[in-house]
Amino acid sequence: MSTPTIAFIGAGNMATSIVGGLVEAGHPADHIRAADPFPESLERLQQVAPVHACTSNHEAAAGADVIILAVKPQVMAEVCTGISASLATDSLVISIAAGITINSMQSWLGNATAIVRCMPNTPALLGCGASGLFANEQVSEVQRRHAEQVLSAVGLLSWVPREKDLDAVTALSGSGPAYFFLFMEAMIDAGVAQGLDRGTATRLAQQTALGAARMALESDVDLIELRRRVTSPGGTTQAAVESFEAAGLRQLVSEAMQAAADRADEMAREMG
Repeated sequence: MSTPTIAFIGAGNMATSIVGGLVEAGHPADHIRAADPFPESLERLQQVAPVHACTSNHEAAAGADVIILAVKPQVMAEVCTGISASLATDSLVISIAAGITINSMQSWLGNATAIVRCMPNTPALLGCGASGLFANEQVSEVQRRHAEQVLSAVGLLSWVPREKDLDAVTALSGSGPAYFFLFMEAMIDAGVAQGLDRGTATRLAQQTALGAARMALESDVDLIELRRRVTSPGGTTQAAVESFEAAGLRQLVSEAMQAAADRADEMAREMG
């Protein structure tokens, strides 16, 4: 399959993450363009890779095989209507904006536009992201492979059968890194409160998170068994786990993720 020309509309943190992963995976920087109203954003992006900085969204989108809309949901309508005339008949548009439905984008870009909605996360910068994808019926098999070629360079992909499922993806993996960061912050603060210096507590928490994640990914047993193996009856881990359970950790996580999914749905209605 030929190397697609990719245009990024928006050069913020997520676009920078994806570009970094693409170039690290071998995608040529001269096949990547970007446009952003803020020159400093383009400068930061070019520090990651020497992509072509465009002076307008039209310049970036014109003739591109894949256009990635990496802008805030609040400006999506303006951006889409502004580039609609620039799209080729076989252009694929990938949106990474939470809450913006395909119906809304088709109303701005045209009903015949091939669109993939993607919900990535920031670990894409390290090539270990997790993205949920949904394609409308206009997306061909070749375009689907283009989407996979672009986005698999930055981590795991999972196609979902219903667009509505992306709200759950947003709540789980899209927002998920922040949950783990918050939990690590709490662990570090607790370690400091118990007498560790912050540097030591930080290093221990970071390595523990990394090790636990690798065990979850690479082990041939499920999470329940992994937890059981480290939880000796009457031991320290059991005391901590029972404290978490008594405080309602599972319910709190469920409520937090539901709040994220509800907000994604609210944004879809607000923007639609």
